[in-house]
Amino acid sequence: MNRWKTLIVLGIAQFLMVLDASVMNVSISQLVEDFDTEVTAIQAVITLYTLVMAAFMLTGGKVGDMFGRRRVFVVGMVVYGIGSGLTAVAPTVGVLALGWSVIEGLGAALVLPALAALVAGSYTGRDRAVAYGVIGGLAGAGIAVGPLLGGWVTTYLTWRLVFAGEVVLVVVILLLMGWVPQPTNEPDPAERPRLDAGGVVLSAGGLALMVLAVLQSGTWGWVEPRNPPFTVLGFAPTLFVIGFGGVLVYAFGRYERRRERRGLSPLVSLDLFGNRTLRSGLATLFNQNTVLLGLFFVIPLYLQVVQGLDAFETGLKLLPVSAAMLVASMCGTLLLRIASPRTVVRAGLLVLFAATLWLITTIGPELHGASFAGSMTLLGLGMGMLASQLGNTVQSSVESEERSEAGGLQYTAQNLGSSLGTALIGAILVGAVASSVTTLIAEDPRVSTAVAEQAGIKVEAGLSFVPADDVAAALAEQPGLPPEEAAVLVEHYQDAQIQGLKAAILGCTCITAGALLFTRHLPSERPAGRARAGGRRRPDPDGGATG
Repeated sequence: MNRWKTLIVLGIAQFLMVLDASVMNVSISQLVEDFDTEVTAIQAVITLYTLVMAAFMLTGGKVGDMFGRRRVFVVGMVVYGIGSGLTAVAPTVGVLALGWSVIEGLGAALVLPALAALVAGSYTGRDRAVAYGVIGGLAGAGIAVGPLLGGWVTTYLTWRLVFAGEVVLVVVILLLMGWVPQPTNEPDPAERPRLDAGGVVLSAGGLALMVLAVLQSGTWGWVEPRNPPFTVLGFAPTLFVIGFGGVLVYAFGRYERRRERRGLSPLVSLDLFGNRTLRSGLATLFNQNTVLLGLFFVIPLYLQVVQGLDAFETGLKLLPVSAAMLVASMCGTLLLRIASPRTVVRAGLLVLFAATLWLITTIGPELHGASFAGSMTLLGLGMGMLASQLGNTVQSSVESEERSEAGGLQYTAQNLGSSLGTALIGAILVGAVASSVTTLIAEDPRVSTAVAEQAGIKVEAGLSFVPADDVAAALAEQPGLPPEEAAVLVEHYQDAQIQGLKAAILGCTCITAGALLFTRHLPSERPAGRARAGGRRRPDPDGGATG
């Protein structure tokens, strides 16, 4: 039991890091009411949190290398706790953004890369695989349990209690830090390199712009402008902002190479990308989070908007995902007795592929409880199998001194995938609903030509995914619209919602299938005695999986 005390502390921290994001998503309506603001203001706060984490995750990893992973983990937890406390008592939206988006985001950027490195440094071989399985399962559990916990607390108490509870958990973690051993390869203060400020600016700026554009694509539009703050040559700014962010990331790579040639310490060693196993692990993590967050954007919409469930009931429906993911991720190491990590990951992707197909058949006007629960359970099993392997694969593919940098890359890939999943799958959903409702109305002889043309204009101006009752109420206020035609429009809107949801989930299915292409260089041997599969073959100093 003593050897797993470290995992208890780090597992609580991992659960904490992903919990409040999902809590905030189900508390938007209450936050709007409490702060007397608009939905867009709260969405901007949530967007800013993702931006801060994605932008500074590489920096957080480097700071861990410079000052020691355990020390930076503690500092990051303190920063995170301060942000949680400020969020719990926030009197205005501005203070909410400062406490949650900025301070908590910076704390998470310090904690997560250090956490990944501490797990790798505390365990070896199969124990490390077990530890990363638990960490991955707890991350998924936090995403799935967040809506349930947040929905219940927000509905019956107040959302502020969630963040007050986070402060308590931070204090518990800090009190139990004696269970986390001091890493053996902490940096010598006399040899500590200076932080690469230029690399921080270029990487943070590039990643922030790319994530911002993807997250705002639903509001700005991808090509045709919808409601952007500005246009570029008459086009939506989304692709231009992504392109400029990409230019900054490219400049970051050139700048880092120049520093290495001059013998200076880079923010991230680009030689890490020569490691094929690391590249495969990061790409698969990116795809996993794209699918996971895409589904967790679509499924709550189906349950709340189409089926009319409240936040707490939605969380209950998502429990099978959480339970199955936690069990599968913790048991994933048992599969390594008979299969390699590559085989387990591919099997997990196939299970996830089957789960999304099953979910497509389940989505309909009526909620089929047993079938829906089955698809959610299968979804959790697939995600858990991936979670049991990918963190261990990334960390074990590098030397011990490179683990904080690898952790920064790991969580950067996850945050980019999460951002893209929400934006891309959301765009597919809205686009499919708009296309479907326009076609259905145009082909229905019960709808007059004038009404069909007016509906088409409304759809082109921008379509929201709202309850059918809201659409019916809005149509009832339209002068000159016959009630029977209004009823037909509502009927078509409901059908279009189902088609849009199916199309969005199909997008997740395609991404899952495509992720199989990135698994080629994952470790093909079981952990015991596994050789490096990537570009540079050298033994893992801790006896774990290498590549």
